[in-house]
Amino acid sequence: MQYDSRLIARFLFSAIALSSCHHASSNGSDDGGPTDAGVEVDPAAGTFHVHAGFVRDPDGRAFVMRGVNLAGSHKNTPYFGFHQPADYARLVTDFGFNSIRFLVVWAAIEPTKGTYDDAYLDEVGKRIDWAADAGLTVVVDMHQDLYGEGFNGDGAPKWTCDEARYKAFVPKTPWALSYTDPNMVACYDGFWNSAELKSHYVEAWRRLAKKVAKKSAIIGVDPMNEPFWGSTGSEFEETKLVPLYADVMTAVRAEAPTWIAFAEPSSAHNLGLGTRIESFPFGNVAYSPHSYDASAETGAPFGPSGHDNLIQTIRSFADEAATMGAAIWIGEYGGMVNDTVDVYMDAEYAGAGSIAASQMYWAYDRDDGGYSLLATDGTEKHKITDAVVRPYPDRTAGDPIEWSFDAKTSTFSFSYRPNRAIAKPTEISVPTRTYPKGYVTSCGGCTSNVQTGRLVITTPPPASPSGAGSGDVVRVVLTPKS
Repeated sequence: MQYDSRLIARFLFSAIALSSCHHASSNGSDDGGPTDAGVEVDPAAGTFHVHAGFVRDPDGRAFVMRGVNLAGSHKNTPYFGFHQPADYARLVTDFGFNSIRFLVVWAAIEPTKGTYDDAYLDEVGKRIDWAADAGLTVVVDMHQDLYGEGFNGDGAPKWTCDEARYKAFVPKTPWALSYTDPNMVACYDGFWNSAELKSHYVEAWRRLAKKVAKKSAIIGVDPMNEPFWGSTGSEFEETKLVPLYADVMTAVRAEAPTWIAFAEPSSAHNLGLGTRIESFPFGNVAYSPHSYDASAETGAPFGPSGHDNLIQTIRSFADEAATMGAAIWIGEYGGMVNDTVDVYMDAEYAGAGSIAASQMYWAYDRDDGGYSLLATDGTEKHKITDAVVRPYPDRTAGDPIEWSFDAKTSTFSFSYRPNRAIAKPTEISVPTRTYPKGYVTSCGGCTSNVQTGRLVITTPPPASPSGAGSGDVVRVVLTPKS
Protein backbone atom coordinates (compact mmCIF):
# COMPACT_ATOMS: atom_id res chain seq x y z
CA MET A 1 0.00 0.00 0.00
CA GLN A 2 1.19 3.49 -0.62
CA TYR A 3 1.26 4.33 3.07
CA ASP A 4 0.61 0.91 4.62
CA SER A 5 -2.86 1.78 5.86
CA ARG A 6 -3.21 -1.70 7.34
CA LEU A 7 -0.29 -0.91 9.64
CA ILE A 8 -1.85 2.47 10.29
CA ALA A 9 -5.04 0.82 11.44
CA ARG A 10 -3.20 -1.41 13.90
CA PHE A 11 -1.75 1.58 15.75
CA LEU A 12 -4.95 3.53 15.53
CA PHE A 13 -7.17 0.94 17.11
CA SER A 14 -4.63 0.35 19.84
CA ALA A 15 -4.88 4.06 20.63
CA ILE A 16 -8.68 4.34 20.45
CA ALA A 17 -10.60 1.78 22.50
CA LEU A 18 -14.15 0.88 21.57
CA SER A 19 -14.68 -1.63 24.30
CA SER A 20 -18.43 -1.49 24.04
CA CYS A 21 -18.36 -3.22 20.65
CA HIS A 22 -19.38 -6.83 20.98
CA HIS A 23 -19.05 -9.99 18.94
CA ALA A 24 -22.25 -11.02 17.24
CA SER A 25 -23.56 -14.51 17.90
CA SER A 26 -24.83 -16.88 15.24
CA ASN A 27 -28.49 -17.58 14.70
CA GLY A 28 -27.98 -19.78 11.69
CA SER A 29 -29.93 -17.59 9.27
CA ASP A 30 -29.28 -18.43 5.64
CA ASP A 31 -31.05 -15.75 3.65
CA GLY A 32 -30.40 -12.13 2.84
CA GLY A 33 -33.06 -10.58 5.04
CA PRO A 34 -35.71 -8.08 3.96
CA THR A 35 -35.43 -6.30 0.66
CA ASP A 36 -36.29 -2.63 1.14
CA ALA A 37 -33.20 -1.60 -0.85
CA GLY A 38 -33.86 -3.17 -4.22
CA VAL A 39 -35.09 -6.57 -5.31
CA GLU A 40 -34.92 -10.00 -3.79
CA VAL A 41 -32.94 -12.32 -6.04
CA ASP A 42 -34.56 -15.67 -6.70
CA PRO A 43 -31.95 -18.44 -6.48
CA ALA A 44 -33.22 -19.67 -9.86
CA ALA A 45 -33.12 -16.26 -11.51
CA GLY A 46 -29.97 -16.93 -13.52
CA THR A 47 -27.83 -14.26 -11.85
CA PHE A 48 -25.06 -14.19 -9.29
CA HIS A 49 -26.77 -14.07 -5.91
CA VAL A 50 -26.43 -15.02 -2.25
CA HIS A 51 -28.23 -18.10 -1.03
CA ALA A 52 -27.74 -20.47 1.91
CA GLY A 53 -24.52 -18.80 3.05
CA PHE A 54 -22.69 -18.60 -0.27
CA VAL A 55 -22.40 -16.41 -3.31
CA ARG A 56 -23.94 -18.53 -6.09
CA ASP A 57 -23.35 -18.41 -9.82
CA PRO A 58 -26.29 -18.31 -12.26
CA ASP A 59 -26.46 -22.13 -12.17
CA GLY A 60 -26.74 -22.24 -8.39
CA ARG A 61 -23.17 -23.38 -7.74
CA ALA A 62 -21.31 -21.96 -4.74
CA PHE A 63 -18.82 -19.46 -6.15
CA VAL A 64 -15.62 -19.00 -4.16
CA MET A 65 -14.01 -15.73 -5.19
CA ARG A 66 -10.25 -15.75 -4.95
CA GLY A 67 -8.27 -12.89 -6.36
CA VAL A 68 -6.72 -9.50 -5.73
CA ASN A 69 -7.41 -5.87 -5.01
CA LEU A 70 -6.80 -3.84 -8.16
CA ALA A 71 -5.24 -1.69 -7.02
CA GLY A 72 -3.59 0.62 -4.51
CA SER A 73 -2.47 2.75 -7.43
CA HIS A 74 -6.15 3.61 -8.08
CA LYS A 75 -6.39 5.62 -4.86
CA ASN A 76 -4.79 8.86 -6.04
CA THR A 77 -4.45 10.80 -9.27
CA PRO A 78 -4.29 9.72 -12.06
CA TYR A 79 -6.48 7.05 -10.36
CA PHE A 80 -5.20 4.12 -12.42
CA GLY A 81 -2.03 2.06 -12.39
CA PHE A 82 0.19 0.14 -14.78
CA HIS A 83 -2.47 -2.47 -15.52
CA GLN A 84 -3.24 -3.23 -19.16
CA PRO A 85 -5.32 -6.09 -20.64
CA ALA A 86 -2.40 -8.51 -20.37
CA ASP A 87 -2.08 -7.76 -16.65
CA TYR A 88 -5.72 -8.67 -16.10
CA ALA A 89 -5.25 -11.87 -18.09
CA ARG A 90 -2.16 -12.73 -16.04
CA LEU A 91 -4.29 -12.99 -12.92
CA VAL A 92 -6.09 -15.94 -14.49
CA THR A 93 -3.36 -17.59 -16.53
CA ASP A 94 -0.43 -17.22 -14.10
CA PHE A 95 -2.16 -17.19 -10.72
CA GLY A 96 -5.43 -19.04 -11.24
CA PHE A 97 -7.53 -16.22 -9.74
CA ASN A 98 -11.14 -15.65 -10.76
CA SER A 99 -12.03 -12.23 -9.31
CA ILE A 100 -10.88 -8.71 -8.53
CA ARG A 101 -11.93 -6.05 -6.07
CA PHE A 102 -11.74 -2.97 -8.30
CA LEU A 103 -10.96 0.28 -6.49
CA VAL A 104 -12.63 3.58 -7.34
CA VAL A 105 -12.68 6.80 -5.31
CA TRP A 106 -15.30 9.48 -4.79
CA ALA A 107 -12.76 12.25 -5.52
CA ALA A 108 -12.28 10.93 -9.03
CA ILE A 109 -16.01 10.66 -9.71
CA GLU A 110 -17.03 14.08 -8.33
CA PRO A 111 -13.83 16.19 -8.22
CA THR A 112 -15.79 19.43 -7.73
CA LYS A 113 -19.17 19.72 -6.10
CA GLY A 114 -21.94 18.67 -8.47
CA THR A 115 -19.54 18.01 -11.37
CA TYR A 116 -19.05 14.39 -12.37
CA ASP A 117 -16.14 13.16 -14.43
CA ASP A 118 -17.62 11.04 -17.20
CA ALA A 119 -14.19 10.51 -18.73
CA TYR A 120 -13.06 8.82 -15.52
CA LEU A 121 -16.18 6.65 -15.48
CA ASP A 122 -15.53 5.69 -19.10
CA GLU A 123 -12.00 4.62 -18.17
CA VAL A 124 -13.42 2.53 -15.33
CA GLY A 125 -15.79 0.88 -17.78
CA LYS A 126 -12.96 0.12 -20.17
CA ARG A 127 -11.03 -1.68 -17.44
CA ILE A 128 -14.09 -3.65 -16.41
CA ASP A 129 -14.24 -4.84 -20.01
CA TRP A 130 -10.61 -5.95 -19.74
CA ALA A 131 -11.54 -7.93 -16.65
CA ALA A 132 -14.44 -9.55 -18.49
CA ASP A 133 -12.20 -10.45 -21.42
CA ALA A 134 -9.81 -12.13 -18.96
CA GLY A 135 -12.63 -14.15 -17.39
CA LEU A 136 -12.63 -12.26 -14.08
CA THR A 137 -15.65 -11.30 -12.00
CA VAL A 138 -15.58 -7.85 -10.40
CA VAL A 139 -16.65 -6.26 -7.13
CA VAL A 140 -16.39 -2.47 -7.30
CA ASP A 141 -15.08 -0.91 -4.08
CA MET A 142 -15.50 2.77 -3.17
CA HIS A 143 -12.21 3.20 -1.36
CA GLN A 144 -11.17 5.63 1.36
CA ASP A 145 -8.33 5.96 3.86
CA LEU A 146 -7.60 8.97 6.09
CA TYR A 147 -10.85 10.60 4.95
CA GLY A 148 -9.66 11.93 1.62
CA GLU A 149 -7.25 13.89 -0.48
CA GLY A 150 -7.22 16.95 1.78
CA PHE A 151 -5.28 14.93 4.36
CA ASN A 152 -3.03 13.24 1.77
CA GLY A 153 -5.29 10.22 2.00
CA ASP A 154 -7.81 8.99 -0.52
CA GLY A 155 -11.56 8.90 -0.88
CA ALA A 156 -13.50 12.10 -0.27
CA PRO A 157 -12.88 15.06 -2.58
CA LYS A 158 -11.41 18.18 -0.99
CA TRP A 159 -14.58 20.23 -1.33
CA THR A 160 -16.38 18.05 1.22
CA CYS A 161 -14.64 19.66 4.21
CA ASP A 162 -13.43 23.10 5.21
CA GLU A 163 -10.03 23.94 3.72
CA ALA A 164 -9.02 25.28 7.13
CA ARG A 165 -9.20 21.74 8.49
CA TYR A 166 -6.65 20.56 5.95
CA LYS A 167 -4.33 23.47 6.65
CA ALA A 168 -4.49 22.90 10.41
CA PHE A 169 -3.83 19.18 10.10
CA VAL A 170 -0.48 17.98 11.43
CA PRO A 171 0.43 14.46 10.22
CA LYS A 172 1.46 12.10 12.98
CA THR A 173 3.85 9.18 13.19
CA PRO A 174 2.86 6.43 12.85
CA TRP A 175 0.28 7.35 10.25
CA ALA A 176 -2.55 5.75 12.22
CA LEU A 177 -2.41 8.40 14.87
CA SER A 178 -3.46 10.91 12.22
CA TYR A 179 -6.96 9.53 12.67
CA THR A 180 -6.97 11.08 16.14
CA ASP A 181 -6.29 14.55 14.76
CA PRO A 182 -9.30 16.75 15.61
CA ASN A 183 -9.37 18.17 12.10
CA MET A 184 -9.71 14.77 10.49
CA VAL A 185 -12.27 13.69 13.07
CA ALA A 186 -14.24 16.85 12.33
CA CYS A 187 -14.31 16.04 8.62
CA TYR A 188 -15.54 12.51 9.27
CA ASP A 189 -18.19 13.88 11.62
CA GLY A 190 -19.13 16.43 9.02
CA PHE A 191 -19.75 13.66 6.51
CA TRP A 192 -21.67 11.31 8.80
CA ASN A 193 -23.86 14.14 10.14
CA SER A 194 -24.59 15.82 6.81
CA ALA A 195 -27.54 14.62 4.75
CA GLU A 196 -26.23 16.72 1.87
CA LEU A 197 -22.75 15.17 1.79
CA LYS A 198 -24.12 11.67 2.08
CA SER A 199 -26.53 12.39 -0.77
CA HIS A 200 -23.55 13.40 -2.94
CA TYR A 201 -21.78 10.15 -2.01
CA VAL A 202 -24.87 8.15 -2.93
CA GLU A 203 -25.23 10.05 -6.19
CA ALA A 204 -21.61 9.28 -7.06
CA TRP A 205 -22.43 5.61 -6.60
CA ARG A 206 -25.58 5.93 -8.70
CA ARG A 207 -23.76 7.57 -11.60
CA LEU A 208 -21.05 4.92 -11.49
CA ALA A 209 -23.66 2.15 -11.44
CA LYS A 210 -25.55 3.69 -14.35
CA LYS A 211 -22.35 3.89 -16.39
CA VAL A 212 -21.33 0.25 -15.85
CA ALA A 213 -24.63 -1.51 -15.05
CA LYS A 214 -24.53 -3.56 -18.24
CA LYS A 215 -20.99 -4.83 -17.63
CA SER A 216 -21.58 -8.53 -17.03
CA ALA A 217 -18.32 -8.99 -15.14
CA ILE A 218 -19.59 -6.91 -12.20
CA ILE A 219 -21.51 -8.95 -9.64
CA GLY A 220 -21.64 -6.44 -6.79
CA VAL A 221 -20.30 -3.45 -4.90
CA ASP A 222 -18.46 -2.71 -1.66
CA PRO A 223 -20.17 0.54 -0.53
CA MET A 224 -17.26 1.91 1.56
CA ASN A 225 -13.79 0.72 2.46
CA GLU A 226 -12.95 0.46 6.18
CA PRO A 227 -15.50 3.00 7.41
CA PHE A 228 -14.15 5.21 10.21
CA TRP A 229 -16.54 6.49 12.84
CA GLY A 230 -15.16 9.96 13.63
CA SER A 231 -16.35 10.80 17.13
CA THR A 232 -19.45 8.60 17.03
CA GLY A 233 -19.56 5.99 19.75
CA SER A 234 -20.20 2.26 19.65
CA GLU A 235 -23.59 2.83 18.01
CA PHE A 236 -21.84 3.94 14.79
CA GLU A 237 -22.62 0.87 12.70
CA GLU A 238 -26.33 0.81 13.52
CA THR A 239 -27.01 4.55 13.43
CA LYS A 240 -24.65 5.80 10.71
CA LEU A 241 -23.11 3.03 8.64
CA VAL A 242 -25.96 0.64 7.86
CA PRO A 243 -28.36 3.48 6.93
CA LEU A 244 -25.76 4.79 4.46
CA TYR A 245 -25.35 1.29 3.02
CA ALA A 246 -29.11 1.10 2.55
CA ASP A 247 -29.14 4.41 0.67
CA VAL A 248 -26.22 3.34 -1.52
CA MET A 249 -27.79 -0.02 -2.36
CA THR A 250 -31.16 1.58 -3.17
CA ALA A 251 -29.42 3.92 -5.63
CA VAL A 252 -27.18 1.22 -7.09
CA ARG A 253 -29.97 -1.31 -7.48
CA ALA A 254 -32.11 1.24 -9.29
CA GLU A 255 -29.52 0.83 -12.06
CA ALA A 256 -28.33 -2.75 -11.47
CA PRO A 257 -31.03 -4.61 -9.51
CA THR A 258 -29.19 -7.90 -9.01
CA TRP A 259 -25.85 -6.64 -7.73
CA ILE A 260 -24.72 -8.13 -4.45
CA ALA A 261 -23.88 -5.86 -1.50
CA PHE A 262 -20.40 -6.70 -0.20
CA ALA A 263 -20.84 -4.88 3.10
CA GLU A 264 -17.98 -4.17 5.50
CA PRO A 265 -18.11 -3.68 9.26
CA SER A 266 -16.62 -0.60 10.90
CA SER A 267 -12.85 -0.34 10.60
CA ALA A 268 -12.71 -1.11 14.34
CA HIS A 269 -13.16 -4.72 13.26
CA ASN A 270 -9.60 -4.78 11.90
CA LEU A 271 -8.19 -5.12 15.40
CA GLY A 272 -10.47 -8.01 16.24
CA LEU A 273 -13.31 -6.01 17.81
CA GLY A 274 -16.61 -7.63 16.90
CA THR A 275 -19.20 -5.97 14.74
CA ARG A 276 -22.53 -4.80 16.14
CA ILE A 277 -24.26 -5.39 12.80
CA GLU A 278 -26.77 -8.22 13.12
CA SER A 279 -28.81 -7.66 9.96
CA PHE A 280 -29.21 -5.40 6.96
CA PRO A 281 -32.42 -3.75 5.70
CA PHE A 282 -31.82 -5.29 2.27
CA GLY A 283 -31.06 -8.73 0.91
CA ASN A 284 -28.39 -10.34 -1.24
CA VAL A 285 -25.47 -9.56 1.09
CA ALA A 286 -21.93 -10.86 1.44
CA TYR A 287 -20.34 -9.86 4.75
CA SER A 288 -16.94 -8.40 3.92
CA PRO A 289 -14.45 -8.04 6.79
CA HIS A 290 -10.71 -7.62 6.28
CA SER A 291 -8.11 -9.94 7.76
CA TYR A 292 -4.75 -8.68 9.05
CA ASP A 293 -2.72 -9.89 12.02
CA ALA A 294 -1.83 -7.02 14.36
CA SER A 295 1.60 -8.37 15.31
CA ALA A 296 2.62 -9.35 11.79
CA GLU A 297 1.61 -5.92 10.53
CA THR A 298 4.32 -4.35 12.68
CA GLY A 299 6.92 -6.50 10.91
CA ALA A 300 7.29 -8.94 13.82
CA PRO A 301 8.02 -12.60 12.98
CA PHE A 302 4.90 -14.69 12.48
CA GLY A 303 5.13 -18.02 14.27
CA PRO A 304 3.01 -21.11 15.05
CA SER A 305 0.99 -19.44 17.82
CA GLY A 306 0.14 -16.54 15.52
CA HIS A 307 -0.82 -19.03 12.83
CA ASP A 308 -3.35 -20.76 15.07
CA ASN A 309 -4.70 -17.52 16.53
CA LEU A 310 -5.28 -15.99 13.12
CA ILE A 311 -7.19 -19.04 11.94
CA GLN A 312 -9.44 -18.81 15.00
CA THR A 313 -10.03 -15.11 14.36
CA ILE A 314 -11.03 -15.81 10.76
CA ARG A 315 -13.35 -18.57 11.94
CA SER A 316 -15.22 -16.00 14.02
CA PHE A 317 -16.08 -14.15 10.79
CA ALA A 318 -18.32 -17.07 9.82
CA ASP A 319 -20.36 -16.64 13.01
CA GLU A 320 -20.86 -12.96 12.25
CA ALA A 321 -21.91 -13.71 8.67
CA ALA A 322 -24.37 -16.36 9.84
CA THR A 323 -26.00 -13.88 12.21
CA MET A 324 -26.50 -11.52 9.29
CA GLY A 325 -27.76 -14.22 6.94
CA ALA A 326 -24.88 -13.36 4.60
CA ALA A 327 -22.18 -15.02 2.56
CA ILE A 328 -18.56 -14.42 3.65
CA TRP A 329 -16.03 -12.55 1.49
CA ILE A 330 -12.74 -11.40 2.98
CA GLY A 331 -12.21 -8.22 1.00
CA GLU A 332 -8.57 -7.72 2.01
CA TYR A 333 -5.69 -9.70 3.42
CA GLY A 334 -1.97 -9.40 2.73
CA GLY A 335 1.50 -9.07 4.14
CA MET A 336 4.81 -7.27 3.80
CA VAL A 337 7.76 -9.29 2.56
CA ASN A 338 9.89 -10.68 5.39
CA ASP A 339 11.21 -14.05 6.49
CA THR A 340 7.84 -15.29 7.77
CA VAL A 341 5.36 -13.74 5.36
CA ASP A 342 4.85 -17.16 3.78
CA VAL A 343 3.77 -18.57 7.15
CA TYR A 344 1.47 -15.58 7.60
CA MET A 345 -0.14 -16.04 4.19
CA ASP A 346 -0.45 -19.78 4.81
CA ALA A 347 -2.52 -18.97 7.91
CA GLU A 348 -4.73 -16.62 5.90
CA TYR A 349 -5.33 -19.36 3.31
CA ALA A 350 -5.98 -21.97 6.01
CA GLY A 351 -8.37 -19.70 7.87
CA ALA A 352 -10.40 -18.93 4.77
CA GLY A 353 -10.45 -22.60 3.81
CA SER A 354 -11.69 -23.60 7.24
CA ILE A 355 -14.87 -21.53 6.75
CA ALA A 356 -15.11 -21.82 2.94
CA ALA A 357 -14.63 -18.07 2.51
CA SER A 358 -13.77 -15.97 -0.51
CA GLN A 359 -10.57 -13.97 -0.18
CA MET A 360 -8.94 -11.03 -2.02
CA TYR A 361 -5.22 -10.28 -1.69
CA TRP A 362 -4.00 -6.70 -1.10
CA ALA A 363 -2.82 -5.78 -3.67
CA TYR A 364 -1.98 -6.16 -7.36
CA ASP A 365 0.61 -3.39 -7.37
CA ARG A 366 4.35 -3.12 -7.84
CA ASP A 367 6.82 -2.28 -5.09
CA ASP A 368 9.80 -3.94 -3.46
CA GLY A 369 9.02 -3.69 0.24
CA GLY A 370 5.27 -3.42 0.79
CA TYR A 371 2.23 -5.60 0.32
CA SER A 372 2.27 -5.74 -3.47
CA LEU A 373 2.12 -9.07 -5.23
CA LEU A 374 4.78 -7.90 -7.66
CA ALA A 375 8.20 -6.28 -7.31
CA THR A 376 8.93 -2.95 -8.95
CA ASP A 377 10.22 -4.69 -12.08
CA GLY A 378 6.97 -6.67 -12.45
CA THR A 379 8.33 -10.00 -11.31
CA GLU A 380 6.56 -12.00 -8.63
CA LYS A 381 7.42 -11.81 -4.97
CA HIS A 382 7.68 -15.58 -4.65
CA LYS A 383 7.72 -15.49 -0.87
CA ILE A 384 4.13 -14.26 -1.18
CA THR A 385 2.87 -15.89 -4.36
CA ASP A 386 4.07 -19.35 -3.32
CA ALA A 387 1.68 -19.13 -0.36
CA VAL A 388 -1.16 -17.30 -2.13
CA VAL A 389 -1.34 -19.12 -5.47
CA ARG A 390 -2.89 -22.44 -4.48
CA PRO A 391 -5.80 -24.67 -5.48
CA TYR A 392 -9.31 -23.73 -4.38
CA PRO A 393 -12.89 -24.72 -5.26
CA ASP A 394 -13.94 -22.20 -7.90
CA ARG A 395 -17.50 -23.46 -8.42
CA THR A 396 -19.16 -26.14 -6.32
CA ALA A 397 -22.33 -27.97 -7.32
CA GLY A 398 -23.44 -27.96 -3.71
CA ASP A 399 -22.03 -26.46 -0.52
CA PRO A 400 -18.28 -26.25 0.20
CA ILE A 401 -17.37 -27.38 3.71
CA GLU A 402 -13.64 -26.73 3.90
CA TRP A 403 -10.37 -27.01 2.05
CA SER A 404 -6.69 -27.10 2.96
CA PHE A 405 -3.24 -27.31 1.41
CA ASP A 406 -0.18 -28.97 2.92
CA ALA A 407 2.78 -27.06 1.50
CA LYS A 408 5.26 -29.75 2.54
CA THR A 409 3.56 -32.50 0.56
CA SER A 410 1.62 -30.34 -1.93
CA THR A 411 -1.57 -32.14 -0.90
CA PHE A 412 -4.85 -30.33 -1.48
CA SER A 413 -7.99 -31.55 0.29
CA PHE A 414 -11.53 -30.34 -0.31
CA SER A 415 -14.82 -31.48 1.19
CA TYR A 416 -18.30 -30.51 0.01
CA ARG A 417 -21.92 -31.56 0.18
CA PRO A 418 -23.12 -32.13 -3.38
CA ASN A 419 -26.42 -30.86 -4.70
CA ARG A 420 -27.21 -33.54 -7.24
CA ALA A 421 -29.98 -31.44 -8.74
CA ILE A 422 -27.40 -29.01 -10.17
CA ALA A 423 -26.48 -30.10 -13.68
CA LYS A 424 -23.26 -28.11 -13.95
CA PRO A 425 -20.02 -29.66 -12.67
CA THR A 426 -17.89 -28.81 -9.67
CA GLU A 427 -14.73 -27.01 -10.83
CA ILE A 428 -11.55 -26.75 -8.78
CA SER A 429 -8.92 -24.20 -9.76
CA VAL A 430 -5.54 -25.95 -9.85
CA PRO A 431 -2.71 -23.56 -10.83
CA THR A 432 -0.30 -25.34 -13.13
CA ARG A 433 2.67 -24.29 -11.01
CA THR A 434 1.30 -26.24 -8.03
CA TYR A 435 1.70 -29.57 -9.83
CA PRO A 436 4.21 -29.08 -12.67
CA LYS A 437 4.35 -32.84 -13.30
CA GLY A 438 0.62 -33.34 -12.91
CA TYR A 439 -1.43 -34.69 -10.03
CA VAL A 440 -3.37 -37.71 -8.87
CA THR A 441 -7.03 -37.26 -7.99
CA SER A 442 -8.83 -39.20 -5.28
CA CYS A 443 -12.55 -38.48 -4.95
CA GLY A 444 -14.26 -41.68 -3.81
CA GLY A 445 -15.47 -42.77 -7.21
CA CYS A 446 -16.37 -39.46 -8.81
CA THR A 447 -16.10 -38.86 -12.54
CA SER A 448 -13.62 -36.12 -13.32
CA ASN A 449 -11.37 -34.75 -16.01
CA VAL A 450 -8.30 -32.55 -15.93
CA GLN A 451 -8.31 -29.34 -17.94
CA THR A 452 -5.72 -26.60 -18.13
CA GLY A 453 -5.66 -24.99 -14.73
CA ARG A 454 -8.61 -26.88 -13.30
CA LEU A 455 -10.13 -30.18 -12.25
CA VAL A 456 -13.73 -30.71 -13.36
CA ILE A 457 -15.87 -33.14 -11.40
CA THR A 458 -18.68 -34.00 -13.78
CA THR A 459 -20.37 -36.54 -11.49
CA PRO A 460 -19.88 -36.88 -7.74
CA PRO A 461 -19.54 -40.38 -6.26
CA PRO A 462 -22.73 -42.24 -5.37
CA ALA A 463 -24.52 -40.93 -2.30
CA SER A 464 -23.69 -42.52 1.03
CA PRO A 465 -26.27 -44.91 2.53
CA SER A 466 -27.61 -42.08 4.68
CA GLY A 467 -28.55 -40.26 1.49
CA ALA A 468 -28.53 -36.50 0.92
CA GLY A 469 -27.85 -34.29 3.90
CA SER A 470 -25.10 -34.20 6.46
CA GLY A 471 -23.93 -37.71 5.58
CA ASP A 472 -23.54 -37.03 1.86
CA VAL A 473 -20.05 -35.56 1.74
CA VAL A 474 -17.56 -35.72 -1.12
CA ARG A 475 -13.86 -35.50 -0.28
CA VAL A 476 -11.42 -34.63 -3.05
CA VAL A 477 -7.68 -35.06 -2.52
CA LEU A 478 -4.99 -33.97 -5.00
CA THR A 479 -1.39 -35.21 -4.66
CA PRO A 480 1.56 -34.65 -6.98
CA LYS A 481 2.55 -37.29 -9.49
CA SER A 482 5.95 -38.75 -8.73
